[in-house]
Amino acid sequence: MPDQRDITAAQADFRPERGDWLRIRTLILLRWMAIGGQLVALGVASIYLHMRLPLDLCFLAIGLAVIANLVSIFVYPQNKRLTENEALLTLLFDLAQLSFLLYLTGGLTNPFALLILAPVTVSASALDLRSTLLLGALAAGLVTLIGALSVPLRYMDGSVFLIPPLFAFGFWIALLIGIAFLGLYSRRIATEMHSMSDALLATQMALAREQKLTDLGGVIAAAAHELGTPLATIKLVSTELVDELASHPDWAEDAQLIREQADRCRDILRSMGKAGKDDLHLRQAPLSEVLREAAEPHLDRGKAVQFSVMASSLAAGKEPQILRRPELIHGLRNLVQNAVDFAHGRVWIDAQYSEARVRVVIVDDGPGYPAQVIGRIGDPFVRSRRQSQEQAGRPGYEGMGLGLFIAKTLLERTGAQLAFANGSDPFLTPQERPDRSGAIVEVIWPREAVVVEVAGGLGENRAITT
Repeated sequence: MPDQRDITAAQADFRPERGDWLRIRTLILLRWMAIGGQLVALGVASIYLHMRLPLDLCFLAIGLAVIANLVSIFVYPQNKRLTENEALLTLLFDLAQLSFLLYLTGGLTNPFALLILAPVTVSASALDLRSTLLLGALAAGLVTLIGALSVPLRYMDGSVFLIPPLFAFGFWIALLIGIAFLGLYSRRIATEMHSMSDALLATQMALAREQKLTDLGGVIAAAAHELGTPLATIKLVSTELVDELASHPDWAEDAQLIREQADRCRDILRSMGKAGKDDLHLRQAPLSEVLREAAEPHLDRGKAVQFSVMASSLAAGKEPQILRRPELIHGLRNLVQNAVDFAHGRVWIDAQYSEARVRVVIVDDGPGYPAQVIGRIGDPFVRSRRQSQEQAGRPGYEGMGLGLFIAKTLLERTGAQLAFANGSDPFLTPQERPDRSGAIVEVIWPREAVVVEVAGGLGENRAITT
């Protein structure tokens, strides 16, 4: 049975570069909005505020932006996604064009200097760290430059528009802080969103694969069931032929071969599937069997796995029948895999059921969860490489740190609540640590979420269609 490390390793190969997340159409649209705003601002300043501006140079700066947009529209298709360098050059052009326009219109006395934060924010959201640092440093340098050198704003009568030096200094400091803060804030949010997106994609791939394997098992089971009768007939007839052809050894040998091959077909089909049609009985199983099915791929990895299923009270009745949902089995399998990976030699899987809930606790005798991450367990830890020390502790494992995230996501989809803890104080000596000293995962479902209450017949089985 494939496990999550296959899914996550394959998913890592399809992760796009950060620059490829940005479409040129988006930057073109933003630039048209900026061009429209710049034209309106020039018109209002010249006509209604009676400012004397170098309109020829201002229109030259705006015209360059218009030409850049038209070239982008006619040269590139609308669905083109920019590479890292192309996106960086585009944002550098926008930053330079806006800075030149601010230089012509008063520098930091122009309140629209605030818009210089826009290219830095876009870069932090869509480009890598090196590009963002470069663009942020250039933005800070240009803000400082236009604060010291700029064409002053003048009224029609020649008087200069001035602001108090303290206000100009404060505005300059505010812009520098804004560049750093918004860049860091946007990058942090974008990184977390893309990390979550990658993790959810891996979760969907894992669930889809588990569902396909479940469906494939049903198809094989249906074939085993449907072919059982004809194979039995072939075996019966061939057995009679062997007896009747005792006087013809050559023919009897052929009949014996037919019987042996019929038995072989039966054994192959039995090994490939365990059930008949889409049997309603197979959609559910006792709680203990569901736990064993989830843990089965990890039972022969050199660690002892101990199962325990018991009622929490006499009123709970006999062991409940659990829905064999792919997300439930795959989620439990990931939890068992994590416990087996880090256990020194033993893993305990304990289940309790009552009239109101079903509780499963998975404990190992390993080192437990690291103290620095125990509060973040269940978040995606997408990583591209593994430390040699960790690789030695989990030989043969290649993943992206998504196992617990996928398990938590899938199990919560079934109605479960998960809690993570350590079994002992990490500062205890090995002699003082109890047997169940490692990581603890507690999974609790409301009884009605996973238990099938059988009140009579299960209904009619339906044939599997493909």
